[in-house]
Order: sequence, then structure tokens, then C-alpha cells
Amino acid sequence: MDDIIIEHHLTPIKLDVLYVDDWPVWSKEVSVFDWQYDKTETCYIVEGEAIITPEGKEPITIKRGDMVTFPKGMKCVWNIIEDIEKHYKFD
Repeated sequence: MDDIIIEHHLTPIKLDVLYVDDWPVWSKEVSVFDWQYDKTETCYIVEGEAIITPEGKEPITIKRGDMVTFPKGMKCVWNIIEDIEKHYKFD
């Protein structure tokens, strides 16, 4: 299975080219929950911070300003440590 891909410090131009502001918005308060990706998801973290622990792999931290790609089929645990808001799209 593929790994989570994180890009840090995207330029405003790159965000505009990807039309990130037009993607749907998802937000969630501090919490812990299991999740499985039925499709590949790309998201841009607008606010907050979370620790994502993929099944059988090391935890990774995502936070404001990160562009994150989650591979299809990945099972993980989300631990939102600061209320989070993200723009997202499925591929």
C-alpha cells in the first residue's frame, strides 16, 4: 500500500492552479476516530493539527498549510489534537 504524501508550504499560486478554494470543506473538533479511504483523497489543511496513524505504520502529523494525499484503501486512526478544517477532493 502507498504511503501518505505531504507537501509543506505550498505557494498561493499553486493553490490557485489547483482551485483548492473551490474544493468542499470538512471540519472536525478535537477527537479520535478510525477511518478507511475508499478513494484517494487530496486535502489542504486550512486550520488545525492531527496525528494520523496508518495501520501497521508510524504516525505522521499534519497541520495548517500542508497538502496531504491519502492512498485509496488505507486504514488509519485520526487523532485531531487541534480543531481541524480542510479543503478536500477525491481522485
